[in-house]
Amino acid sequence: MRIALGIILLASVLPIGSWLEQNRDFIASRPSLHFPLGTDDLGRDRLARLAYATRTSLVLSGAAALVTTAVATIVAGAAVYLCDGLVTGWINLMLSLPWLFLLLAARALLPLNSAPSTSLWVTYALLALLGWAGPARVLRARIVALRDSGFVLHARAAGSSELRILARQIVPNLEPVLLAQFWTSIPVFVLAEANLGFLGLSAGEPVPTWGNLLRELQDPIGLRPECFAALAVVIVSISCLKKVRHA
Repeated sequence: MRIALGIILLASVLPIGSWLEQNRDFIASRPSLHFPLGTDDLGRDRLARLAYATRTSLVLSGAAALVTTAVATIVAGAAVYLCDGLVTGWINLMLSLPWLFLLLAARALLPLNSAPSTSLWVTYALLALLGWAGPARVLRARIVALRDSGFVLHARAAGSSELRILARQIVPNLEPVLLAQFWTSIPVFVLAEANLGFLGLSAGEPVPTWGNLLRELQDPIGLRPECFAALAVVIVSISCLKKVRHA
């Protein structure tokens, strides 16, 4: 994860070429000193495209995970303090739906002439809006456990209002669970975008994402530079799971 974050910060200043520039004299060239990972069929620097894809995928996945965690927290709080039966039924309904297929259907409804950046933003917005149900169930269970805990009952007996108990007792104790749900959501969204990109439903050309780079592996010949995109997905997923363990 530290390596990936370093690439995010240094992608614009690293001594690599442009991810968009086409070098017509180096079409599909092998790795060299000038192009450490070679070039693609249009002569674009694979290393530059991988660095940009890493920055794009991690930043947008993190933003989507943040939105999902916030929505899940609001829904879980509404379930505990407003209408548990109705909200819990809504959570169970969302969990029972094949949200990946819903995502595929919603993404496929976009016009074919949509800008690549628009397609990318819509993809991650859909991920953020469809991925809250699982974290909401976990957070609801944790809020219920805290609401019935001894220190909350003591604060309530001492005359503290429910709003004060929520702000001073419950919310601070939710931090480990919130962090765990946040770090768990990132690899889920990364893999979801990779699946969409592999199917050609993520950002279109020329914007690179991990999914788009992995799509080039549909006709693999030995160890190709695109394998580094798959390796990046694996490293980020493992790093996020380690963060969950330490949360």
